[in-house]
Amino acid sequence: MASIPVTSEKPAGPTAFAPYLDTVANIFHPVSGPVLNTYARFHGWKESMGLVQPGTVENLTREIQQVHLANWSFDGARADVAKVVSANPAFQLTHSFSLGSTTRPPAYNFGAIFANAQTFLQGGVDGSGTVTMRANQTWAPTDITKVQAQLTNKAGQSMLQVEHDHLGPHYSFSWKSMNPGILDGTGIHIASLLHSFSPRLSLGFETVIQHPQPSILETATSYVAKLTSLPNALEALTPTIPGQPAPFYPSWTATAQLQPSGNVQATYYQKLSDKVDVALDLQTIIQPASMLGPAKREALATLGAKYDFRMATFRGQIDSAGKIGMYLEQRFTPAFAFLVAGEIDHAKNASKFGVGIMIESSTMTQEEMIAAGMLTPV
Repeated sequence: MASIPVTSEKPAGPTAFAPYLDTVANIFHPVSGPVLNTYARFHGWKESMGLVQPGTVENLTREIQQVHLANWSFDGARADVAKVVSANPAFQLTHSFSLGSTTRPPAYNFGAIFANAQTFLQGGVDGSGTVTMRANQTWAPTDITKVQAQLTNKAGQSMLQVEHDHLGPHYSFSWKSMNPGILDGTGIHIASLLHSFSPRLSLGFETVIQHPQPSILETATSYVAKLTSLPNALEALTPTIPGQPAPFYPSWTATAQLQPSGNVQATYYQKLSDKVDVALDLQTIIQPASMLGPAKREALATLGAKYDFRMATFRGQIDSAGKIGMYLEQRFTPAFAFLVAGEIDHAKNASKFGVGIMIESSTMTQEEMIAAGMLTPV
């Protein structure tokens, strides 16, 4: 039987720098040791509090925007035609038409969208030659960079906006710059921080830095607070993605924002059921007398609700100024939807009405659409 040679490797001995490194460590240990121990105890204390990821300041009232009509209402006639070229990665071409609006001229827009797990690209051009673009790049689950730009031949309306969001385990930090000057730091810069202090309460701020010229610098800070329902322990133990904690979706959310002018915005959102959401928004309008007009001490309350049906979504809204609005999206097929929007302002004795359609077509076969999850198999 052949013998197998046994090789013994001697452990590496101490290097010539080891005595010096030990000396440096012993010098700083009386200072660094207590600091590291204090940080470890503080970190363990935070973990034991059950803190959650609070989201960003920009998305503080995201649920309210999904219910209220500010981002959905329109007047006149509109048509949106989309063609799905690919599902994975997603690639889509869009054509949008609008006319008959009382607030904006007739318009046409051609757009394209590309998206995969890390990258989102969107671009468009309208009938006047204005080009818009948006790009989101997810570097990691905790870091995302966003870029928006607009190019137009109208003076002063071209813009560039760069934004980065960092999502920590118990906080979020965002930095946004609009038309930034690389050499002199001019532009409008916005920094925001939102930190969770308990499983239900998050506090933060948003600071706007206006730096139009090197000799002009103005800042304004808003303070925000967010209160939510308690996390559901059962949902936290049943993650949607194996190995990752389940996202926290509270059943109700209340927010408050104190603006630099002294005005206050307070919101409340509650999910009554899987198909019904309600949202309330209260804004104070307080301004002293100035050259722009007399002093104001007013408040506006807006109540809205969203109903999700099997093939339709209805949004209704009423405010304290006597304005009533609605928006209906009725899908007759997965590729065809009919839109109706209306608003009546009783105080001003005015109204507006809009109708629209959304059509979506695809170059993919029925088998490819079923495999991509766009259709359900019969």
